[in-house]
Amino acid sequence: MNQYPYLVHDDQKALEHWHQWLDDNRGDRARLRRAEGPEDILLTDAFFHFLEKMPDTGLWRDEILISASVAGALSHVKTHKLNASQIYKTKNIDNTAKNASFAEQLATPSEGKGKAPMSELRFQQLQKSKTIDDFYRRILRAIRLLDGNVNILSLANDIIHWHREFEHAFDRNPNKRLVVRWATDYFTALANLKS
Repeated sequence: MNQYPYLVHDDQKALEHWHQWLDDNRGDRARLRRAEGPEDILLTDAFFHFLEKMPDTGLWRDEILISASVAGALSHVKTHKLNASQIYKTKNIDNTAKNASFAEQLATPSEGKGKAPMSELRFQQLQKSKTIDDFYRRILRAIRLLDGNVNILSLANDIIHWHREFEHAFDRNPNKRLVVRWATDYFTALANLKS
């Protein structure tokens, strides 16, 4: 089962390459970081460089605010941090360990620190974001709280998932909703920290 259901393999590889590409193109990174919201990102040449790097699929070209949100958020990430999940230690069908999700990372302290990077209150505020701009600002705050060390694939997948739920009806099955998955990952990781 794909850990990132909204991202096919080509999307994942393109996001990783584009994030590395930003290190050599600091001007584009700076322009994306200065944007206050996804609509501002649409007006930058850096965003069109992002679209050039992404696979030619409907996801990136047709859902332009999603693309802008992903491009902007990833410009704030310093390191693509893939670490094994502590809450999903079992191996999945294709015999690979699951990586820590963005929500799990928000509850897992960095080395030498004893508390979660994001407090429960801020986490709940992130979950309850009411507008695209509000969600974007809170995502950027979460990235800063993680010192820019984020699983970019999980982050991008979650941004896509949030936008789909925002623009369309929620799934009737609560287990398929982003806020439920986030809460499960965050509070399970938090409980592991306290035990």
